[in-house]
Amino acid sequence: MRRRSLLAAAAALAAPRIARADKASVLRFIPQADLSILDPIWSGAYVTRNHAMMVFDTLYGTDSAYRVSPQMVAGDTITADGLTREMNLRDGLLWHDGEKVLARDCVASIRRWGVRDSFGQTVMAVTDELSVPDDKTIRFRLKRPFPLLLAALGKPGSNVCFMMPERLAVTDPFKQITQMVGSGPFRFQADQHVAGARVVYQRNPAYLPRPDGMASFTAGPKVVHVDRVEWTVIPDAGTAAAAMQSGEVDWWEAPTFDLLPLLKRSENLTIPPADPLGFLGNMRLNHLQPPFDNPALRRALLGAVSQDDYMAAAAGDPANWRSGVGVFCPASPMASAAGMQVLTSPRDLAAVAKAVAASGYQNQRAVLLVPSDFPVLKALGDVGADMLKRIGINVDAQYADWGSVGQRLAKQDPVDQGGWSLFHTYWSGLDEFDPAVHTYIRGNGKAASRGWPTSAKLEQLRNDWLFATDLADRKRIAAQIQQQAFLDVPYIPLGQILAPTVHARSVTDVLPGYALFWNLRKTET
Repeated sequence: MRRRSLLAAAAALAAPRIARADKASVLRFIPQADLSILDPIWSGAYVTRNHAMMVFDTLYGTDSAYRVSPQMVAGDTITADGLTREMNLRDGLLWHDGEKVLARDCVASIRRWGVRDSFGQTVMAVTDELSVPDDKTIRFRLKRPFPLLLAALGKPGSNVCFMMPERLAVTDPFKQITQMVGSGPFRFQADQHVAGARVVYQRNPAYLPRPDGMASFTAGPKVVHVDRVEWTVIPDAGTAAAAMQSGEVDWWEAPTFDLLPLLKRSENLTIPPADPLGFLGNMRLNHLQPPFDNPALRRALLGAVSQDDYMAAAAGDPANWRSGVGVFCPASPMASAAGMQVLTSPRDLAAVAKAVAASGYQNQRAVLLVPSDFPVLKALGDVGADMLKRIGINVDAQYADWGSVGQRLAKQDPVDQGGWSLFHTYWSGLDEFDPAVHTYIRGNGKAASRGWPTSAKLEQLRNDWLFATDLADRKRIAAQIQQQAFLDVPYIPLGQILAPTVHARSVTDVLPGYALFWNLRKTET
């Protein structure tokens, strides 16, 4: 079947049919994966975050220079001792159901986020009282001054502190919400959502963008210039490329590297420069269950990981990636060479196999979860499966769609009860920029993200960093965190991917960073 025919068939599956708005006001987008999880607090998946950025709003935003500014907040005050901060909501904020946005909604949202997010956990730990003096005021009373409070509330990386109505925000943070009622610039069209095929958003006519500033990343006015955004899920990269070339879709979030030369030859398409923060590949290990509850075995794996092999498989041309990457994003001032010899010294798999045997490994089955519909993650998983076999690990590579993998990763059970041992993923450099936002260096056990490592030393060093008073101190502590991470091995860095995106030339004013749908315009060609 021809690729055009395949695309048409995929569209036909996305019944029921709907009336189309004027072509110029509809933006058609191919997301990196299917939107299988709607709740951005329950999941940190980027496809879920991108969806939530359309539906929900945040108290603060972050611009492209990583400066934080008010978004839903009109302004804030702080006492001289730095212990009490009050935030006043803007006038005219409404939920999609027409109800007013109230301070108690926001407090409930902050509390739910503060259970699941790493930075949020820090915020709640330093908060003595979070209260609502009136319907428009949020009050933090802190145990000690915490200058990073606004950065936490406005951070653009997962999990973002999205505001929800109180009735949704009081949901157990470990249970998913499915009703998408936000106050953001788009409304989620639940009746038109077809799992695995289509997601639809309509412009929110009641949304009031900020009246001041300039749109920059997640900060400034969120002005929408299209009436409708349609996400079409196209797992086959060749079909997606054909759809871009023919003009059937306007934007492909994550084109595969092997198709970039073809896409670059199309006069109707543009490929912007890759975000220099890139995406950092990670091998995440489950610390709760055998075999990787064994720290000696985790440390043995460090000697087997070849970042060059991983990155070449995932991104091809060396221009699309870099190796020699440690715990923090290479663009961050927190990046260092501390302890990097465990990743950069010559690889010796025979020696690693001996270290695996010496660790006490008893040939337990190691379940490796691999997303079959996510090309970069599948490539990382394939390399990992081969490497593990070569060093004597009894690896069971289990392939499934990304949505199923995401659901299964929440399980803390043994592998014979549906649990898992390791998986490969990547995080934006934004999310591994420093210890405040880097989820995978947390060592707070079952309160940590999936993998659940426990390390009192990592927790203490992170806390020291959060309250350090100058850059030199923070850089010194960040180097210590990296060295400790190579001892505790909460995860293994795999390199940096400089990932492209592609959109039609008729789509202009696309904000740099991840996929955001305000500010951009679509014109007829």
